[in-house]
Amino acid sequence: MATEREQMSKMNEDASLLQKPITYGNIFGAVGKLGSDSVLPEDAALMQSAEARTFGQTQKDGAASVMQAAAELNVKAGFVEKDAHSQVAEKGVMAQEILVPGAEIDVEYIAGQPVIANVKPTPVDPFLVAQDAVTIGDALEAAAVGSGQRPVEDSDARAIQSAVARATGAPPTAGSLAAAAMSAAELNPRVPNADKTTLADILMDATIDLEADKTVTQEDAAKVLDAEMRGSPTGEPLPGGVAAAMQAAADINERAGLIEPASGDHPRAFPFEDTPVLPQEQDAFTPEIENTPKPASGEEKAPSSPTLASREK
Repeated sequence: MATEREQMSKMNEDASLLQKPITYGNIFGAVGKLGSDSVLPEDAALMQSAEARTFGQTQKDGAASVMQAAAELNVKAGFVEKDAHSQVAEKGVMAQEILVPGAEIDVEYIAGQPVIANVKPTPVDPFLVAQDAVTIGDALEAAAVGSGQRPVEDSDARAIQSAVARATGAPPTAGSLAAAAMSAAELNPRVPNADKTTLADILMDATIDLEADKTVTQEDAAKVLDAEMRGSPTGEPLPGGVAAAMQAAADINERAGLIEPASGDHPRAFPFEDTPVLPQEQDAFTPEIENTPKPASGEEKAPSSPTLASREK
C-alpha cells in the first residue's frame, strides 16, 4: 500500500503524468468489474464514514485514505467529475471489526470484496481459558459469526467440505453440512439476493450438526486453506472465512500444547499470518463483530453479531 501511496503522491505533483484513471484494481488488486472501476470522491467519502462508524475515526492506513488520494488525482487529471456517482456507492462499502482470541481483525470491503485486513494483537481474557481444545465444529461456528451474512460461494463450499471430511473422516453424505454448502454455492448465483443461503444459515450450529468432530490441527487448517483457495476466483482466502477461522483455531491449540507444532513451510490463511494466539487452550472460540452501527446510505449493512456460546461440557 505504501508503494501506491508514494506513486500517487508523485503524480499529485503533476496530474498530467496520469495516463488513465486510477482504478480499484490499481490500488487494491480488486477483481472483476470492481477492478476496472475508477475511484471516485463519493466512494472515498462513504469509506471514511464507514471507518468512523466502526472504528471511531478514519484509519491512517485504511482504505479511505488510499481511496481519497486516488479520487483526488482522478478529479485533478480530469478523468472523473468531483460529484460523479458510481456503482460502488450503489453496492456499498463496509468496515468490520472482528475479535478472535488474541487478535482484533479490521476488514474493509468495497462492493462486497475485502480490500484491506489489518491484524492487531489483543489481551486474552483469563475467564476464557479452559481445558478443552478448539474443534473443527467450533471453528466453523466462528466463521458463521465472522462472515455469517455473506452468501455461500464455491470457495466456502470447498472449504466446508474439506473441514467436514477432516472432522468425520468420511466423504459428504446427503443432508450433511458439506452437502448443504455445496448445494447453496450452486444455487445462490441463480436466486435473488434476499433468497441466497448465507454462511450463518449453514454453519451456525456446526458443533451440533457435525456427525463427528475433532481437535483442529495445523494439517487440518492447511488442507482447508488449500480447498478454499482452489475455489476462490482470486486464489486467495477470504478474511474471516472458514480457512481463517480454522487457522486461528489451530494456532490456539498449538500454543496450548494440544497438537503438534506447524512445520516451517506450513501455509497459513490470510489474515492470520502474524496473529498472536492464546498461550493456553480456551473453551469459547468466539469471534464477535463490534462497533457495527446502522450504516449510512450507500454503506453495506454489517453482518449481525450473535455471540457464540461456550460449548457445554
